[in-house]
Amino acid sequence: MAVPKRKTSPMKRGFRRSADALKAPTYVEDKDSGELRRPHHVDLKTGMYRGRQVFTQKAKEV
Repeated sequence: MAVPKRKTSPMKRGFRRSADALKAPTYVEDKDSGELRRPHHVDLKTGMYRGRQVFTQKAKEV
């Protein structure tokens, strides 16, 4: 069984637990459309990613 050699300090324990906190997702304003989107994600309405057309929009079926 694994046994720690030294006691974990409160600072190190806090560093480990800092990832457990719930954080609100970040959004950035799209420079083309001006709408909010997640950073490093494709804009699903236009199909653009980093200034390039990644995919084309499907035709809407009614």
